[in-house]
Amino acid sequence: MTASPRAVELALEAAQAAADKLARDIVVLDVSERLAITDCFVVASADTERQVKAVVDGVEEQLRRLGAKPLRREGEREGRWVLLDFSDVVVHVQHGEERTYYALERLWKDCPQIAFTDRDLSRTVEAVAPGAGRR
Repeated sequence: MTASPRAVELALEAAQAAADKLARDIVVLDVSERLAITDCFVVASADTERQVKAVVDGVEEQLRRLGAKPLRREGEREGRWVLLDFSDVVVHVQHGEERTYYALERLWKDCPQIAFTDRDLSRTVEAVAPGAGRR
């Protein structure tokens, strides 16, 4: 069983919303074969607690436009790891230190990744090759 088309659509929109708020290291995982409670995880990093909150707000706003409301929102007070549960999609926005420590991608390494490309290619190019073309 693979993630539903709706779950993939929401996960990719969540990933784009996170990218629009300058989240880093965005990964979309199809966890549908391992978990019965959700189809996709979106994992993103932010450098500060304020940015974590901005990313979370951006994701929630974008998915609401698509008719998805979060069932739960956890960890917002601390701003270090916020979880948004949209049922078919669970979004994890983590401060860089938490991302490194908990390494969700390693825990779910057997799950296939869903390809995500930032629509703003200038951010993608900079993320892949910082300083490219500079002398």
